[in-house]
Amino acid sequence: MAKPETEHPVKAFGWAARDNSGTLSPFNFSRRDTGERDVQFKVLYCGVCHSDLHMVKNEWGVTHYPVVPGHEIVGVVTEVGSKVEKVKAGDKVGVGVIVGSCRQCDQCSNDLENYCSKQILTYGAPYIDGTITRGGYSNIMVADEHFIIRWPENLPLDAGAPLLCAGITTYSPLRYYGLDKPGLSVGVNGLGGLGHVAVKFAKAFGTKVTVISTSLGKKKEAIEHLGVDEFLVSSDPQQMQAAVGTLDGIIDTVSAEHPLVPLMSLLKPHGKLIVVGAPEKPLQLHAFSLIQGRKTVAGSAIGGMKETQEMIDFAAKKNIIPDVEVIPIDYINTAMDRLLKSDVKYRFVIDVNKSFNAH
Repeated sequence: MAKPETEHPVKAFGWAARDNSGTLSPFNFSRRDTGERDVQFKVLYCGVCHSDLHMVKNEWGVTHYPVVPGHEIVGVVTEVGSKVEKVKAGDKVGVGVIVGSCRQCDQCSNDLENYCSKQILTYGAPYIDGTITRGGYSNIMVADEHFIIRWPENLPLDAGAPLLCAGITTYSPLRYYGLDKPGLSVGVNGLGGLGHVAVKFAKAFGTKVTVISTSLGKKKEAIEHLGVDEFLVSSDPQQMQAAVGTLDGIIDTVSAEHPLVPLMSLLKPHGKLIVVGAPEKPLQLHAFSLIQGRKTVAGSAIGGMKETQEMIDFAAKKNIIPDVEVIPIDYINTAMDRLLKSDVKYRFVIDVNKSFNAH
């Protein structure tokens, strides 16, 4: 096995977890040369996603150590391959959750690379050359131009970074399941990194938004700052009872174990519960909660490249910007502890450029 720092020609530096303690520390590795269709860019910011936490601790059982997390990556292009048409040196770009797919199957042909069975995740997955991909907690990134997002001029890089995962993860199901029409009532379960972005998109589509949360402490913020129309405390049976049958759809962003049946009762007949959070244990559902009212439980994962670009452009046009706390990389282990306790409003973003300038 080649060593991480010598397996490729381009020196790189980042932070990696070495084992399932999930503790991150400085890590020297390397990136591939810029191929003819590749874009190399200097990483400026990288969002911290809840899935980074699952991955560094190997909670899904798929982690290859050492792992360099990060799939909400933005920066400035430093070099492009000879056949690259999409961007040029000096352009602002982003990379989200995937950096590869087969490009030939039905899913890929329909701009749904995110459902390709051969999709390659931005970090912790075998790339076509057999090496393991490494993410955005690092100073430079190289990716095929097809998986590069062009960054709109008026969208801030730091606060905008989480759109590359949290943004597309909530935008895509709102669009696909038809919950993007003015006048519909949309529920958002969980008001964290995904949830607060779901609220912003649902509001931008003109829907009436209800947040469902275990935490009454988030009510004031949700109504005053995010413009939520209704706020339900899921542990309050009277509030939940009063809201039975009022929602056309719910985006369920919670990645901890939680009951689905109370959420199903909030749906109108033919309503849809769309799961985008990924708890590690199976979710429980009673058949009657589906059958009575012809309801749907569905899932959704990010979006294809075309839709991700569309989402970023829409966010820029509608001024949809996640609420972030920008941190230096050496704060990352504390940030992960806080993320576990949901102690962040609402997404950490690493200032990679400032953190790594010493190197």
